[in-house]
Amino acid sequence: MAALSPCRPRGLLGCEVMMLEPDRGYGKVILFNEHFVVYGIPAIASAIDRSTEAWVEPATGHSGEPFVPGLYLDDRRPATEGYKESKLEQQRDSVRRILEALGINPTDSPIRVILAGDLKAASGIGASAASCTAMARALSRYYGLDLDDERINEVAFEGEKGYHGTPSGIDNTAATFGGLIWFQKGKPNVLERLTLPRKVEIVMGNTGLVANTTAAVAGVRERREAEPERYARIFDEARELAERARRAVEEGDLDAAGRLMYENHRLLQEIEVSCEELDLLVDIARRNGAIGAKMTGGGLGGNMVALTPGENMQERVAAAIEDAGFEALRTRIG
Repeated sequence: MAALSPCRPRGLLGCEVMMLEPDRGYGKVILFNEHFVVYGIPAIASAIDRSTEAWVEPATGHSGEPFVPGLYLDDRRPATEGYKESKLEQQRDSVRRILEALGINPTDSPIRVILAGDLKAASGIGASAASCTAMARALSRYYGLDLDDERINEVAFEGEKGYHGTPSGIDNTAATFGGLIWFQKGKPNVLERLTLPRKVEIVMGNTGLVANTTAAVAGVRERREAEPERYARIFDEARELAERARRAVEEGDLDAAGRLMYENHRLLQEIEVSCEELDLLVDIARRNGAIGAKMTGGGLGGNMVALTPGENMQERVAAAIEDAGFEALRTRIG
């Protein structure tokens, strides 16, 4: 059997899988209003220039237990320590849901799905949505379904339910369509593309903690039910902040957008989804010149995002994060 490459998977017979380029799902960063978005309050998110890649091939000669009936999974994504292990059963449920949404039963002709790419599987960066999107695209191609992005997004959303129970839909939307988006959950969801005058540098700081988004969302729901008046005030602030943030983004006013990121982090602290490590990363970013910073994603671990326009500011903030013992990702949005 030929050795398997971590960069370009090779089939069991030694030839490159399908001789095709991989199908991709983008990583994402939520710039404004994670958690609030679950309740129909607008949020702003952006894809980043990191992605999960997927290939599908026949499982010819494969031995061992399949990941789900008829499907063998080879997950080579780089990952935060403990992430894959802690998400294993959620991932299994997600894969089942994707197959069901696509109407695929691979038990008669088993398949092998390979996941790779340069997006590190971690909390707060859209790793699950990126993998759901990449897998949906790869399966669509393998089975000749020729699905458009709208349908891919729907399938990825079904896959996200395996990880998060009641996802908002913002992660899979960013993973599917890319770019900078305004998203509002509803029937139907509202998706509008936003633009910046140019791509803008950001830094993502990884706490190294694997978060449980389902538990974080459930916690917000319980506290909101226990303190309805307090949470109504916070939610009103988040709704008004979204409109101000949209204006700032559309006008290219990065200083205003940055101030609103700090304000959004305060609101997320108030609903108790930040943690000591995230607050420390926000403080490090602020002290080293970031014009904005906040937790991003489900919280209680995962990642922080800092708005750092210009390579000099980006490098200064990233280096400070690394000096403090955290991992920093330098990327861009827009």
